[in-house]
Amino acid sequence: MSIRLLSFLFFMSNSIRHSYSDTQCPTVPSSPADRRTDSNQLRVMQFNAEWLFIDYCSSSDCPGNGCTWKNQTEAETHLKEIQTVIKKLNPDILNICEIEGCDELNDLISGLSNEYKPYLIKGKDTVTGQNVGMLTKVDPLVNLYRTENRVTYPIPGSTCGYTGTPTETGVSKHHITEFQINNMKIAFIGAHLIAFPTDPQRCAEREGQATILQSVIVGYVKKGYEIIMMGDFNDFDSDPLDANDNKPVSKVLDILRGKTTTGVYSLENAAINVPKTQRYTDWWDKNSDCKSVSTEFSMIDHVLLSPGLVGKIAEVSIYHGYQEFCGKYDSDHFPVIVDFVF
Repeated sequence: MSIRLLSFLFFMSNSIRHSYSDTQCPTVPSSPADRRTDSNQLRVMQFNAEWLFIDYCSSSDCPGNGCTWKNQTEAETHLKEIQTVIKKLNPDILNICEIEGCDELNDLISGLSNEYKPYLIKGKDTVTGQNVGMLTKVDPLVNLYRTENRVTYPIPGSTCGYTGTPTETGVSKHHITEFQINNMKIAFIGAHLIAFPTDPQRCAEREGQATILQSVIVGYVKKGYEIIMMGDFNDFDSDPLDANDNKPVSKVLDILRGKTTTGVYSLENAAINVPKTQRYTDWWDKNSDCKSVSTEFSMIDHVLLSPGLVGKIAEVSIYHGYQEFCGKYDSDHFPVIVDFVF
């Protein structure tokens, strides 16, 4: 085969791959199926997979200098490590943050059970190119969709201390869909909110994002749905506190949990069922020494549940099966797992 032909094929394969990386897969089948081995049990999992990108296709330069993974070989090694975690924990519904697109979801499935189907609707984060995706053994009933509502921040009563110019925000990375699990109607909302828990402006913007998602929750509660709200919220909950007693500056978790709706709804943080010493989902290397110490862990990934689902909880855990350090190929977050019995 000529060098010219090889070069052409290499170019075409990369072009096809890059085009696919930019696609979405939000559409449910005409006949949704349930591929669980036991229909009376359900395991859901929240996992920020840390820059799960394979090809550079966005403004983020990932893999590359702007990313944890400096080249495609490292990115593929990372993907295999994430596959290993998913395979070990075997969730029925997985909400996955910091993923680029449907090609990565399909690459994950290639090393897992073919019972999984991929779902993703592209978000609006043009800076990182990150999205929130889903792998599930239970097909949703409606195509994944987003709310494009916007609010002005700081919101009334904000506790973030932001005194700058009021500005509009939306929720750039999220998806919404619906499930029916054993005759229970469930609204499922997966989100990745803007980062930095204590920065005043980003704190205020995150409160705005939470306010938008609260309106989605209220709409579903009024229609009689149970709620699963999960994701990387980049913020702390005051009840329960995490292993290091990190307290929120914002009202983000109060907003999402319904504490600001004067009795309209109430969600419980599933982590209340986890021993306090185990309540951490994220490592931030504060002093940049590449060594993880207990004080550098916090809980910013959450699974929030409505009362009907709380009553069906069998067990909640946070998986800490790998170590954090510079040069590792796992994620800088840990999965949150909730088991239900119906």
